[in-house]
Amino acid sequence: MIRVTVLGTSGSTPTKNRGMPSVALTYEGAVYLFDCGEGTQIKLMRYGINLSKIKAIFISHVHGDHVIGVAGLIRTMALNARREPLYIFVPKGYERSVSNLVTFDKAIIGYQLVIKGISGGRIYKGMGFSVSAFRLNHSIPTYGYAFKEDDKLRFIKGKAEKLGIKGTMFSELKRKRSITANGRRIALGSVTYYEHGKKIVYATDTRPCASTVKAARDADLLIHEAAFAGSERRLAVERKHSTAYEAALVAKKAKAKALVTMHLSARYRSSDKLLAEAKKVFPNTIIANDGYTIYI
Repeated sequence: MIRVTVLGTSGSTPTKNRGMPSVALTYEGAVYLFDCGEGTQIKLMRYGINLSKIKAIFISHVHGDHVIGVAGLIRTMALNARREPLYIFVPKGYERSVSNLVTFDKAIIGYQLVIKGISGGRIYKGMGFSVSAFRLNHSIPTYGYAFKEDDKLRFIKGKAEKLGIKGTMFSELKRKRSITANGRRIALGSVTYYEHGKKIVYATDTRPCASTVKAARDADLLIHEAAFAGSERRLAVERKHSTAYEAALVAKKAKAKALVTMHLSARYRSSDKLLAEAKKVFPNTIIANDGYTIYI
């Protein structure tokens, strides 16, 4: 199972109940952060996510509400005697912005920080999955991220056994692509199928755009900003954000299985209006509160 926890759900400024943007994805015991707003490390501890398990941080853009939390997080890791390298991905040309967060007070960081500028495409390959970046439409260079589990080759066991394949012959067939069983040549493709890996897509801050629809095609989960209600669409256009209705349209066009929205404007005391607008278009919508967790 893939655990996805929305750590912070406000945009630009925090509220009493909503912190700055960040999402933690836990896969095979490792943690991958998408954005790291102020207070992210506190939220990680509050929601039971081990800081020492973080392998990489994927920053959408360098507006302060998405990146300032990196400064405290990397220092806490250093004080906790981290030795493993930490990878931080940021839009190309903004590497220095993150580097300055690391070096402004000459903190002693006893592990390697690898800060990489990105410009789209596959940017990270882990054991059994990959992360790709795609361009969003915001006021500065901004990227969304797609976490995609590798497709898995599965045997049609009943069919294979009927043809005489058993025991170690399964691994032999997988390795050799074809073997002989009961005097008959059996090709791997005739007794197997590919199980599609799970896909989680993260897109904030942005206007609705075709690149998100493409990246989120058939996604198990789309996490998309919903900064404004429809009555504030003019502000959404001016500031290059999305309304809840527009986020739902993206999910519908992408044929995503579920939509979780975040990055709400601090002006909203209740998210009921935004949820109602989104559900008109895409019924399987959740407006996340801080700590909202879903297992995929």
